[in-house]
This record gives sequence, structure tokens and C-alpha cells, in this order.
Amino acid sequence: MAIELNTIYNEDCLETMKRMPDNFVDLVVTSPPYDNLRTYNGSLVWSEMIWKNILTELFRVTKEGGVVVWVVGDATIKGSETGTSSKQALWAIECGFNLHDTMIWHKLAKFPHHENSKRYKQQFEYMFVLSKGFVKTYNPIYDVPNKSAGKNFTIKTKKKSHDNDVPNGKTKNIKIAKYRMRDNVWAISQTGLDGHPAPFPEQLAHDHIISWSNEGDIVYDPFMGSGTTAVASKELNRNYIGSEISKEYCDIAEKRLAQEVLL
Repeated sequence: MAIELNTIYNEDCLETMKRMPDNFVDLVVTSPPYDNLRTYNGSLVWSEMIWKNILTELFRVTKEGGVVVWVVGDATIKGSETGTSSKQALWAIECGFNLHDTMIWHKLAKFPHHENSKRYKQQFEYMFVLSKGFVKTYNPIYDVPNKSAGKNFTIKTKKKSHDNDVPNGKTKNIKIAKYRMRDNVWAISQTGLDGHPAPFPEQLAHDHIISWSNEGDIVYDPFMGSGTTAVASKELNRNYIGSEISKEYCDIAEKRLAQEVLL
């Protein structure tokens, strides 16, 4: 069975990727299971061998210059973190990916904190941006207000010489823009969704899709869950493909996509 665009497959992602040719998808935005923190209706078996195979296949099906955004955290066992997320990033490098950026999702939510944990309250997850070679698409988001927006400042211009740029005695006035480019720590509220234990926010998927792809590109999510990546891709005129082993979550995703059509 050939892979069809704008389709969510109710199956293991390794089965979906088997049918993909090499260098097929432009962008992957996904949030894999975090150790054994979630069972997803008891349908998931998760181990190091599985995530290693998945990252290996993701490298094969990602286009040259494409990006995989791997949103992940660690379980805390006996008071300490497992470090699995770091192991996954290092394995991705072994597969051939570049660790293009280690971004942080600052989850703007109130989490319970156990006083006897001897740990500060956890409020972030890693967003590993993995690239296959040199990143071909980068559309930075400018949405951080500049305190001095609208003001002018003067710079001395330079001219090219054989050795270095040298001042040419001229100046230029530059007006400070309203917004500057955001950094790699994204503060985005965690949102809930009936029927799924841990959806990531649509804003998070939206912003990564904007940043690392263009209209008409193919965006894949091997752990589609409730369909967040697909919905954001559709809104942004990208093609999506998803894999999800839970039939219940596939139904939720299809319902959300149908509602998006009505809108």
C-alpha cells in the first residue's frame, strides 16, 4: 500500500515508514512517549530498541536539509531523572542527524509539587531540533516586543577592502523594529484535550511547522495522538502524514480535522 498524503494511519509508525521511500518528508514534529510515563490505553510497548529503530528510520525518510523536532522529557525514578531524552539525542547523532538546536518548551501551567521530592518543580521539556545535513528551510518568528521600538540609532557604515571591512566615514540611521526574533526557549501554555492523556499545544506544533517548513511541504508525526500536528499542518497549507496505534486517538484526530474543514 502506497503512502497517501493527508492521511493518518492506524498502525505502528515503523510499519508506516517501511512504505516511505528514502528522503520523503520535509519535517517531522512529534512527541514520543517519555520512558513509561504514559500507557496510551495500554496499547504501547516502549523500549530503547524501539526508539532506536524509530530514529534510524526517521533519518532514512527525512529529506536532505529536513528537520525532526523531537519533543521529549524524562521520567523521575527514585528521585532522579532517567536521562533517556539525552540518550535519544545522542543516538540521533549516531544515526547521522545533526543536533541543530536544543530548544526548551517552558510549560506555562501549574503543576503539583511534592515537598518531599528534594527537587525543584519541573516546568520544561526538551525540543531537540535534529537536521539531516544543513537546514534548508528556516523561517524565524519575530514576536518579542522591542522596548525601544520606533526609535532610531546611528551606525557607521563600512566598505570592503582586500583584508577587512574598513569604515568609510559615512553613517546610516536605522529604525528599531516593533518585534525582534524570539530565542530558543518557548513559553507556551500546556492545553488539555478530552480523551488523550498528554497532547502538546497546537501553538507549539504551529510554530515549529512555520519555522522549519514551507507551504506544500510534507509534515510527518509518527506519534500522531489526538492529531495536533495534522491540524496545525492543515491550517498552514502543509501536507500531513500521521501514524497512531490507538484507534480511539485516530478517531479523535479525524474528528478534529473534520471540524477544521467546517471552519
